[in-house]
Amino acid sequence: MIAYELSVDTPVELAITGKFVAPDANWIHLSRTLVDYELMVVTEGVLYLAGGSQRFTVSQGEYLLLPPSTEQYGYQVSACSFYWLHFSVKDQTIVTVDAAAGLPDKREQKIVLPRYGKLKSLEKMVVMMKQLQDSVRSYDTSALNNYMSTVILCELYNQLFHTDSVAVKKTRQEQLYHDIVDYIKWSRGEPIKVSQIAETFGYNEKYLSHLFSSISGVSLKQYILQQKMELAKYLLTDTNQNISEVSVQLGYTDSHNFMKAFKKIVGLTPSDFRNAYAKRLLFYE
Repeated sequence: MIAYELSVDTPVELAITGKFVAPDANWIHLSRTLVDYELMVVTEGVLYLAGGSQRFTVSQGEYLLLPPSTEQYGYQVSACSFYWLHFSVKDQTIVTVDAAAGLPDKREQKIVLPRYGKLKSLEKMVVMMKQLQDSVRSYDTSALNNYMSTVILCELYNQLFHTDSVAVKKTRQEQLYHDIVDYIKWSRGEPIKVSQIAETFGYNEKYLSHLFSSISGVSLKQYILQQKMELAKYLLTDTNQNISEVSVQLGYTDSHNFMKAFKKIVGLTPSDFRNAYAKRLLFYE
């Protein structure tokens, strides 16, 4: 897989950013030649986009990064939505590397980003890109926007390559831990409890809780709550659903319980969180 090596010893330069929503099911991406890098993070549907001779199918939760001078064009209709970010770097020389060839030394202040990949946390990326858009609308300060854009690229890099610091052997217990993590992420819209997870996987509740906390450093109950609040931040950022609708999507029967839990984890009420980054840049063309 081709990857691009970017220097982050100084911030990248933001050109423009926004969220795109296809106006109808027959929309197809325009044809053009990129003058800078473009990062696209798909939030709904599938984006069918070519970069030169290579065609990409970018689904929800995946991203595409194309460099300057790329001949970009849609090759199929795409009913989709995505966040996008155009940026340039201090040295516009495009450095391509093999994504599997190893990572740069952390002291070099460089990151390597594969051309295409799947995000570990779409929700976190969307919240950060929404915060950047709010900054563009609210302050229009190039230094701030450039640093925020760089942080987004570093977050993408870490999502792709960061591994947990806990050194655990590849055991059955570790596989069970990852299965639980996946189960929680898929079940965040339900009122899941530790006892339910224990029953699902056929283990003692106390044993499962101890196993999870020994590997992750967070209690199973706390992790469930954190994951629900990550989804809540995404819904508050990327949709216009009211607080009651968001709480229902998270499996809460009482919106007051949701608001109390959100305030405890995030430090803001759901309304305050939404209002803090309210100025999304939305495009339909």
